[in-house]
Amino acid sequence: MPAARLYHNPRCSKSRGALELLRERGIEPEIRAYLDTSPGEDELRQLVAMLDVSPRALLRTGEAEYRELGLDDASIADDRIIAAMAAHPRLIERPIFVNGGRAVIGRPPERVLDLLD
Repeated sequence: MPAARLYHNPRCSKSRGALELLRERGIEPEIRAYLDTSPGEDELRQLVAMLDVSPRALLRTGEAEYRELGLDDASIADDRIIAAMAAHPRLIERPIFVNGGRAVIGRPPERVLDLLD
């Protein structure tokens, strides 16, 4: 992974806000339009590890796919959640900023600044 990458959805105000904050500070991250080029399962596992969260913490629970795939069932294994996010990238929370081997979910967008220390 590059030193600075933003998993970005340009239609999302939080994602646009995070990118603006980074650019104001002279950071031009690699933009990963994850809805166009979905991260694979291995890449998602790397993100989960850098974020130090469970795969479930990356799920967008308001998306139709969340309900359709029955992902609200707490007994679903992490591997199935990761596979679902790889197949349906709308399920991935956004934005995710990666910098220097660390990652943060930019909600609120100011959280991306935590990785600039």
